[in-house]
Amino acid sequence: MSSNQASQQTWLPGSTIGILGGGQLGRMMALAGTAMGYRFITLDPTQDSPCGQVAGQIEAAYDDVDAARRLAAASDVITYEFENVDAEVAALLEKESSVPQGSALLYTTQHRLREKRAIEAAGVPVAPYREITSLESLREAAAELGLPGVLKTATGGYDGKGQIVLRSEDQLEAAYEELAATGRELVLEKFVDFQCEISVIAARSPKGEVKSFPVAENIHVNNILHLSIVPARVEEQVQREARKLAEQLVEHLGAVGLLAVEMFVTKDGQLYVNELAPRPHNSGHYTMEACATSQFEQHVRAVCNMPLGDTTLLTPVVMVNVLGQHLEQVIRASGRPSIAVSEYGVVPKLHLYGKSDVKKDRKMGHINLLCKDVQDGLDWVEQTNIWRQG
Repeated sequence: MSSNQASQQTWLPGSTIGILGGGQLGRMMALAGTAMGYRFITLDPTQDSPCGQVAGQIEAAYDDVDAARRLAAASDVITYEFENVDAEVAALLEKESSVPQGSALLYTTQHRLREKRAIEAAGVPVAPYREITSLESLREAAAELGLPGVLKTATGGYDGKGQIVLRSEDQLEAAYEELAATGRELVLEKFVDFQCEISVIAARSPKGEVKSFPVAENIHVNNILHLSIVPARVEEQVQREARKLAEQLVEHLGAVGLLAVEMFVTKDGQLYVNELAPRPHNSGHYTMEACATSQFEQHVRAVCNMPLGDTTLLTPVVMVNVLGQHLEQVIRASGRPSIAVSEYGVVPKLHLYGKSDVKKDRKMGHINLLCKDVQDGLDWVEQTNIWRQG
């Protein structure tokens, strides 16, 4: 199908959407899309995957070409819910089915160096970085950029994995040997002395309609997202610029569906893009109750070439992640008024993902805290004592 034909085709409710990936993002996408009248089928190797619990599932590896073809045969249109889907399978499906997101952006965002170069090509600032090909090149880059810095694998890292913070020259050799042993390409990023981290979720349809969601302020613990705070506690001008940059990127990259843009805000209000994710994003979960349209409904609308929904923020909100170590306490507390009903002006909305394997630091769910002021939501998190132990 030509790009012009794709920009004209619309998949109306009643169509079947195939999802590469069966995790929680696919689950919430299917729940939102089912309410709109769409049907869903997912391809995932995990038996009884989170998405497979609410949609049909083809249980197979992501690089299983025959399974991918079965997904294509059962679907009218295909999307993906995380970046580590095999790009070659995505390219194959692009030839044999309708994949409005395509495989080009997937290929770009699976690799930190390609991603950074694409961001720069869009005229959007990124933190200074250097490609690392040897210990000597790491030493040269560290001298040029200055320390502290972060040495990262170009592929495969997430939630703090595949990266080492470098604070002194005597750390360089050990860090290089550890990450070079993975066999992956490496990149050194200059450490940005930031005031806070923020993100913007932007959406684009094949016909070129673009909308962005309000800015989320993100707080991480042990390199895993802990809280998203909306409205972000930064100047209005910074919020406007952040949304402008996200929309600039989604247009320049020709993205279809959602693009999550993570950024650093420096103490003088400068913005640097840190990472991109061409899919729904953890920092966009707040939209499920707090916005006129959730990120998941918006993604379905975008990939199906439907008109994009209103992104207005209806209420201040704090999203808090529920990790494996929090799950038991959250489930117990859900039977108490503090979780179940409004208290202290906060209305908690609990979302659990249906994962059977509970592990420390694994994302098991989240709670959206609807509030009159974000400080009320932050106080609620503190008062529960659930998250004090990380």
